[in-house]
Amino acid sequence: MDMKKHGLSIGINRIENVFFVTLKATGTLTHEDYLVITPMLEGALSQVNQPKVSLFLDATELEGWDLRAAWDDLSLGLKHKSEFERVAIWGNKNWQEWAAKIGSWFIAGEIKYFEDEDDALKWLRY
Repeated sequence: MDMKKHGLSIGINRIENVFFVTLKATGTLTHEDYLVITPMLEGALSQVNQPKVSLFLDATELEGWDLRAAWDDLSLGLKHKSEFERVAIWGNKNWQEWAAKIGSWFIAGEIKYFEDEDDALKWLRY
């Protein structure tokens, strides 16, 4: 039996004194994934006392979105666009770099794509 994993996991991490929200995306995300993750992400954002939040997205296992999930992702980004100071996307696929560039049109903060996890985390610290 060939099972395909998909979904999002969320957390809050810290490097030195810098707190940031972490997301790990796996497989092809669906609308049902967003029905579960949206309240969790909004809950995590509400726990951060700073007006601006940094986000680390591990997209190394992300294959993409179905159409409705892509809309959910855009809607979520637009709803919280002013809350993100920096978004570091760690990935390993060419289209992910383009997705980061397009995403920068929809949030007030900076989005940057990285192929090296350490570089992404260092960038979030500053």
